[in-house]
Amino acid sequence: MLALLLVMMSSSMLAARTAAAMLYDDIEISWGSDSFFYMDGGDVDTLALGLDRTSGSGFSSKQAYLYARFDMDIKLVPNNSAGTVATFYLMPDDVPWEYHDEVDMEFLGNSTGEPYTLHTNVYVNGAGSREQQFQLWFDPAQDFHTYSIEWNPKYIIFLVDGTPIRAYSNGGAARGGTAFPTWQRMRVEGSLWNADEWATQGGRVKTDWTQAPFYAYYRNFRVTPCAPSPGVAWCGDEPPESAWFDQRLDAAALHRVQAANMIYDYCADQKRFLDKGLPKECTTD
Repeated sequence: MLALLLVMMSSSMLAARTAAAMLYDDIEISWGSDSFFYMDGGDVDTLALGLDRTSGSGFSSKQAYLYARFDMDIKLVPNNSAGTVATFYLMPDDVPWEYHDEVDMEFLGNSTGEPYTLHTNVYVNGAGSREQQFQLWFDPAQDFHTYSIEWNPKYIIFLVDGTPIRAYSNGGAARGGTAFPTWQRMRVEGSLWNADEWATQGGRVKTDWTQAPFYAYYRNFRVTPCAPSPGVAWCGDEPPESAWFDQRLDAAALHRVQAANMIYDYCADQKRFLDKGLPKECTTD
């Protein structure tokens, strides 16, 4: 009974977060405290993360979560954003690297007139190298767009304006399948930082500091609790093979976007995995 009560309390707290519009209620600046500012828009505030030669900046959610959908409206650095990386991702509090999980959406800047690259990755128990990259079907620096990570026991789904672009499946590591983050709570993180050694065209194009400071804008942070099937107390008790979560994934839309907009898929990079062969999820997802 106590466990059920705690689950109900946790769900109600998460539900309250979906209604909160003021970003500063839900996040705190984690680094670069001199490089950000808030813009008050009445019912909705906007956080501007800044980057100059001295520092970038980042934030972290005040709460940590296990299984939920996370939405954030983001407007990226306009014009010459080469070398800059804006992020929206999930990460646990400090743990040894061998236990480190992470779910990444990173926006790699580019020269004026060239498209952004949306870089996604999943780390489980300190192991990543699961990159998929996309070029979006719009200019993400012209207006706000909604970027989402949905994390349930069966899938991690990456979405843009409600359209899925990637789904990473739980293959059941205990059964010899793919590794999947299942046990530790993670915080929502965001940042703007300089990565010109690799971010733009393989590091060939560097950050033009004469254009600094750079700003990326974040607003409308929402968290929606994971809903289990009827009769199941909470999502962590739902078997990963349950068909309940399949309704959360629009497979047809996912395949359309991947066919039209994916520019790199680690599962198709045969040369990269010549020694050990493709990762298990590449043959099961």
